[in-house]
Formats: sequence, structure tokens, C-alpha cells
Amino acid sequence: MTASTATAQPSAVHPGSPARRAAFIPYGQYWSTPFARWQGSLAHLHSLEFAAWNAGREMTRRGLQGLPIDSGVLGMSIPQQGSFYGLPWATGLMGLESVAGPTISQACATSARCLSIAADEVTGGRADCVLLLTADRVSNGPQLYYPNPQGPGGSGSQENWVLDNFRADPFARVAMVETGENVARLYGISTAEQNEVTLMRYEQYAAATANDHAFQKRYMSLPFEIPDAKFKKIKGSLTGDEGLHSTTAAGLAALHPVIEGGTITYGGQTHPADGNAAMFVCSQALARSVSTRPEIRIEILGVGQARTQKAHMPMAPVPASRAALKNAGLTMRDITHVKMHNPFVVNDIVFARDMAFPVEKINQYGCSLVWGHPQGPTGLRSLIELIEQMVLQGGGIGLFTGCAAGDSAMTAIIRVDDASA
Repeated sequence: MTASTATAQPSAVHPGSPARRAAFIPYGQYWSTPFARWQGSLAHLHSLEFAAWNAGREMTRRGLQGLPIDSGVLGMSIPQQGSFYGLPWATGLMGLESVAGPTISQACATSARCLSIAADEVTGGRADCVLLLTADRVSNGPQLYYPNPQGPGGSGSQENWVLDNFRADPFARVAMVETGENVARLYGISTAEQNEVTLMRYEQYAAATANDHAFQKRYMSLPFEIPDAKFKKIKGSLTGDEGLHSTTAAGLAALHPVIEGGTITYGGQTHPADGNAAMFVCSQALARSVSTRPEIRIEILGVGQARTQKAHMPMAPVPASRAALKNAGLTMRDITHVKMHNPFVVNDIVFARDMAFPVEKINQYGCSLVWGHPQGPTGLRSLIELIEQMVLQGGGIGLFTGCAAGDSAMTAIIRVDDASA
């Protein structure tokens, strides 16, 4: 197993050294749509245009039209027509015609990479306010044709961007579910253990929807208005995430493994979905000035990345988290809260074992195993929920991590301080 680190943002300042410039997330200035299972109520929407439309509405609702945004990052992993123009198109649609920035595609680690880039822009003094916009529509993924003049009769090859890449990693030459089975076999994780943690995850999600979705309404506009494809009128609404299945211990026990002789059932893995999420990363002074609760300080402490052995993707969050902890000058004993992207519940079990963190304390209030996986915005919604959980529970140091295609992973660490506590 090998690990390589990404952006380092150490938490300590040595005596006598100049004060470092840090990156902060203004409390309350982030949002996510509900996630809808693919081919559901959001399947007709161009993901980039939808993200820009929703961001414009959310900024207006928050009175942020005059926010001095001087940089942006767009995260999306599934091409849409015209998405070659990326972030400048999205910000142009929002009326932010002076805001430029990159478009990032790093599979399930896209959000963490966007956060890393935004933090670098702020800590490097190149920006004071960065917009992170993440969006994907797994529904109706593009069908790509690659010309090949040397092919038989000049014919080329075709790729279904979504399904073909779900089916096989071109390097490891296995489907993603096989990487989960490889790790389950290595760690001796049974279907029964997976079912137990899966049921726990659904119970945790139920806490987020209790009292008319009180937790989710901290960052999500509900009921959520669904626009038509031209974004001219409202055609319907969502009361919350769409396409979730009721889950019971008996129901999980009745499911058979996806691969004969394996352990992972459809209950123990996530599902494709559509949606978007956004966040601002700012200098400390600006974050405080635009926060909905200025007494809450949210600092980005460090990030890390890793790549684990071939065809063992669910293991990658462990070395990625160790890299992030090293970068932040912390140990796992300092971490009070953990949120994970879990395409397989196997991910949670491995992390809990290797990092000695209670599995029941991971992914409180929900996770992608339950509400689905639009890839680009998945991690950002997780990070938003992590922040809200930490605020409710008095702050601390939180860790978000998630694996990604290519047996890789990224981790981000934040500190939430509540001066009013």
C-alpha cells in the first residue's frame, strides 16, 4: 500500500514565524439540492445549468448578490453538452461574468479536490472568496464515439460514459463492486456484518428527516422546486431525497450478494443519483462577515490523498486520512467527528477498524450509502452535513473522507469552533 499526500495546511504556527493565512468556510453559506435516484425527477435537467440556476436562487435567498467572489471551482465528473466551457459558463449564467476558475473531475473525490484548490487559492493570497460549485447528472449519461481511422473500415469505438466505467476499471480490469469484495475478503467482513452497519446507516438518516426534515433544512431548501428543462417555470417539487427504499433487518437478510460467492448485496452499496451542491471558501475576515452565525468559525486544517493497491478501492480512505492528519499536524485521537462517502458499507467497517474510530459515530445524520451518489457533489453534501452535525454537537475537529475510481481517495479535515458555547 502506498500513499501520496496532497495540499498541506499545517495547523500549528511556529513561534517567531509570520502568521499564516488560513482558509475558512462561512457558516450557513452552502447548500445542496435533494438527491434523486437516477431517471427520477431531476433526470431532465442539464447538470451544469441546473447547478447555476440553483446557486443563483440560493444566493438571492441569502442576500449574497454583492458577495466579492474573485475565484471559482467547478466539480463535475459526467460531461454535459457545452461543459467544455466549465466554470466560466456556470458563473456567467449566474451573472458573475468576472469570475473564472478550473473545472475538476476526480470521480468521487471531486468535491474534496475542489475544496483543496479553493483553500490553496485563499491561503496563497490569490483570492478572498472562492465559489465551489459541484454538479452531476448520472441519469442519461453521454454516449461517446471515438473515431479511429485505423479501425476496420475506418470505424471507431463507442463508450457509455456512466455504465461502461461502472462495469470496469480499465487499469485494474474489475467492476467497482469487485474492489469491495476484494476488501471484504481481505478483512473477513461478512454479509451479516455489512447488514448490521447498513441498517444503522438508515437509522442515522432517519434522524436527519425527523421533525419534517429539520436537520436537512439547515442546508437544503425544502420543499425543493423542480424547474422545467428550459428553467422557465416550476414543474413540480421534492419534499426530500427521492428514490430511497425502506430498509429493515429482514429485508437486508433476504438479499443475495451481487456477485455469486460474494458478500455485498444491493442493500450494502449506494445507488446512482442526480443533484448539486455548493459552498464558499473565504479568508477569515470575509468568512466572518458573511456567516449567518459569525461566532461559529470553520477552518480548513488539511487535506490528503492516497492510492491503495490495485482493485482494493474501499481501503484507500485510510492512507488518505493518515496523510491529511500528518499534513494538519494531528492524530486520529484529535478527531471528534467522521463523515465518509461509502459506495459500499465495507468502507465504513474498514475505516473504523484501521483508524480505531467507533463505526456508530461515523456518518451520523446520513451518508451517500443512503441518499445516493451523483459523484461530483456527493462529497460536498457530506462535508456540509459534517459541519451541521458538529455545530449541533458543540464543535470539534471533523474528518471527511471518500474513495474514488482508480483505488484512490481524498480526505479533508476541518475545525469547527463555536464562540457562543
